[in-house]
Amino acid sequence: MPILDPELRRELANRIRYYNELGIYDFYRREGSAAEPLVAEAELAVAVESTVADFGAAVRSAGSTPDEMTAKRILQIIPAVAERGALQVLAPKPEWSVTDPTDALRIIREDLGDCTRCRLHQQGRKQIVFGVGNPQAELMFVGEGPGADEDAQGEPFVGRAGQLLNNMIQAMGVRREDVYIANVVKCRPPGNRTPERDECDTCSPFLLRQISVIKPKAVVALGAVAAKNLLAINAPMSELRGRWYDFRPAGGDSSWSGTRLAVTYHPAFLLRDPRQKGEAWKDLQMVMKYLGLKPPQKIAQ
Repeated sequence: MPILDPELRRELANRIRYYNELGIYDFYRREGSAAEPLVAEAELAVAVESTVADFGAAVRSAGSTPDEMTAKRILQIIPAVAERGALQVLAPKPEWSVTDPTDALRIIREDLGDCTRCRLHQQGRKQIVFGVGNPQAELMFVGEGPGADEDAQGEPFVGRAGQLLNNMIQAMGVRREDVYIANVVKCRPPGNRTPERDECDTCSPFLLRQISVIKPKAVVALGAVAAKNLLAINAPMSELRGRWYDFRPAGGDSSWSGTRLAVTYHPAFLLRDPRQKGEAWKDLQMVMKYLGLKPPQKIAQ
C-alpha cells in the first residue's frame, strides 16, 4: 500500500478529524474489488461535497454558518491525494475472517511478521514488541514505543515506566492482565528517541487493527506521541488532556461505533516530573468514572 506523503496525510487527517468530531465519518467508497484499488477522484469529491452540503444545511438550520473554508481545503487536496494513490478502497483485513479476538490478534501479528517496513528494523532492535493483555479488555493503554527493557523482553512497559504504569493500573482498581497495552511503533527507536513521523505512519495501522479487534470501551493515550498519532491533532498536552474524544480506527469494523479516548502523561514523563502525578490521576479518575471502576479500599482511604 502506498504511503501518504506526511504533509498531505496530516492535512487530510486534520480535516477528516474535524468532521469526525462532528460525528461524520467514512469519506471512502465501501464497494469495489481488488481490480479497482484506488478511489476515483471524482467519486471521492462528490462524496465529500455531498457530506459537506448536508452538514452545511444542518448547521444553517440551527442558525449557524458552516466552515466553508474547511470544506474547500478538503476538496483542494483530494486531487493531489488521489493522484499519489493515497486513498484506497477499504479492503477486507485477514482478521475479519475470525470472531475470536485472540485469533484475530494472532493473525495481525503474523501479518506484521519480522517487519522491515521502516528503518527501525536496521537500527538495533532485538525484537518486535507487539502488545500484551486481555484481547477482550474494556480498557487499553497506548504508549509511544518500546525502550531497552521492552526490546529485551518483547513486552511493552516492563521497565521503570512500566512499573509506574502497573501502579497506575492497580490504583484504578484493575489488574495489568485485565487491560491491553500496546505502542504506536513496535520496534525500539535507537537511544529511545521519539519515533519519526514516517515510522509512526508505517506502524500505526497495525495498532489501529489491534484496537478494532479488541474493541475497548476506553483507550488511554500515554503521552503526546500516542495522542497526536491517534487523534491526528497537533496540540500541546495541556490542550489534549482533560476531555474525551470519540475515536474509531480508520478501516476498522464498520459495525463497531468506536470507543472513547482520553489523554494523560506518559509514565516516563511522570518519572522525570513527579509533580504531574496528581494531574495524571485526575485523568485516570475520569476514565474510572466512565468505566464504573473503583480504586482498592486502601487507595481510596
